[in-house]
Amino acid sequence: MNGLTDRLVEFVTALREHAITVGPSETVDAADALRVIGLADRGQLREALAATVLRRSGQRAVFDAVFDLYFPAAVGAREAATDLPDAEDLTAWRDLLVRALAEGDQERLRALAASGVDVLGRFGSVPDSGFGSRAGGGSGAGAGSGEGAEGGFGSAGSGAARGQMAGWSAYQTLDRLRPQALLDRVLAAMRERTDVSGDLADALGVGEARRRVARFREMVQEEARRRTAELRGRDRVSRLGVAPSTDMVNFITAGQAQLADMRRTIHPLSRKLATRLAARRRRAQRGQIDLRRTMRRSLATSGVPMRPVLRARRTGRPDLVLLCDMSGSVAGFAQFTLLLVQALRDQFSKVRTFAFVGVTDEVTHLVTAGEDDPGNLASRIFAEATLTWWGTNSDYGNALRTFADGWLDAVGPRTSVLILGDGRTNGGDPNLPALRRIAARARHIYWLNPERTGQWGSGDSAARRYATVVDMYECRNVRQLSDVITRLLPE
Repeated sequence: MNGLTDRLVEFVTALREHAITVGPSETVDAADALRVIGLADRGQLREALAATVLRRSGQRAVFDAVFDLYFPAAVGAREAATDLPDAEDLTAWRDLLVRALAEGDQERLRALAASGVDVLGRFGSVPDSGFGSRAGGGSGAGAGSGEGAEGGFGSAGSGAARGQMAGWSAYQTLDRLRPQALLDRVLAAMRERTDVSGDLADALGVGEARRRVARFREMVQEEARRRTAELRGRDRVSRLGVAPSTDMVNFITAGQAQLADMRRTIHPLSRKLATRLAARRRRAQRGQIDLRRTMRRSLATSGVPMRPVLRARRTGRPDLVLLCDMSGSVAGFAQFTLLLVQALRDQFSKVRTFAFVGVTDEVTHLVTAGEDDPGNLASRIFAEATLTWWGTNSDYGNALRTFADGWLDAVGPRTSVLILGDGRTNGGDPNLPALRRIAARARHIYWLNPERTGQWGSGDSAARRYATVVDMYECRNVRQLSDVITRLLPE
C-alpha cells in the first residue's frame, strides 16, 4: 500500500500544478476511497477520486488526463492485433479504422489507437525499456497492480535519459490516419448497417460519427501520453503534455478551439459573477458610520455608542466604459471580455464600448448585436468600425488621443473605465497626458493587461509607464479576469 500512497501523493501534486486545489482533507478522502475501492475496477476508482478531489466545474478534462498518467490502463505496448497492416500501408489502416468507427466497437478502437501510436506515431530511436515484456493489454488499473508502484504503473526509470529525442506522437499518428477525413466513409458504412433512413436519421448519424471520431482522437492522445510518460517520466509529461482547464488557458496563446471553449463559459460565468456583484452592492449600500450623529445618539446611553448611525448611500448602478485594443493576439482577450461584460450589463446603468488599433471608434451597437454570433464579433468590429488609418499595429498614443478628443463626454463622475490591452506601443508615443485626462474625469479607471507582469515594460511595452497613472492588473486567463472583475466592479 505504501507504493499506492506515494502514487496518490504524486497524483495530487500534479493536480495542484494544474491549478486544481486539493487540500489535505480531500487527499485523505481520496486515500480512503482508494483503500475501499482498490484497483480492480479502474472506472470506479476514477469516479471515486474525481468525487473526492474536484470542487469546480470545468476541471474534469484535466483530471482525466492526469489520472490516465498516474493510474494507466496498461503498461508498455499493448498486445497488438494479428491483422494489422504494415506501417506503409495507410490505406489498409484507414479501412480498419472506418470499419471500427462504423461499428462503434470501443475495444477495437482502443486497440487501433494503441497500435497506431506504437506503429505510426513512433519517432526517433525509442529504447526497449522492458515495458513490452509486461504488455498483454492488461485492462484496468490492476494490470500489474501487484507489482508495486514501479511495475504496476510504469516508471520512466532511466528512459528519460536514454530517449531524449525519441517517443510517440499523437499528432504524427493522427496526421497519417486522418480520421476526420474519413467521416463520409464512416457515415456510408453506418447507413449500410441500419435500415433507418431519412433526413433525421442522416442528421443523427452525422452527429454520432463525429462523436466517434472525436473519441478516437482522444484515445490516440491518451495512449501517446501514457507511452511517453513511461519513457520520459510522468511528472514531466503531466506538466508539459496535459492541456490546462478552460479557465486557465492563456488568452494570448489560445487557439481558435480554446477561444470557442472560453466563449461557451461566458453565460455560466456571468451568472456567477452577477451574484457576487449583487452581494457586494447590497453590503456597500449599508453605508459608513456617521461619527457625529453616532456620538449625539450615544448621549442617551451615557456616551456609549450602542446604536451606530450610518450615512445613507445614494443607490444606483455605475456607468461603465470599455476601451479595447483589438490588434493581434490581444483581440481574443478583448473579445472575451467584451462578451462577458455585455452578459453582465444588468449590473450597470449604462455600458459603452470603444475599440481601437490605431484610432478609436465606438462599437457599443456591434457588441450588443454580437451576442447571437460571438465567434465573429471581432471580424464585424473590424469590418464596420474605423479602428485604423494605416497599418495593423496598435498605436496607443493616437488611440488615447482620439478617445480623449472625441468621446471624453462618455466619462463622468459615476463612470468606471476599463482599458483592455497589453500596452505595447510599437515604439510610438504612449501619450500619458491623454490617459491622465481620461482618469481625471472617471470615478475609477483600471487597466487589464493579458501579459504576464514580468513582461510589462519589456521591449516596446509601455505598461510600467501606464501603471504610474492607472491601476493595472494582470489578466492572462478566465480565472484571473473573473477575480479582477469581482474585486473591482461595481462599488
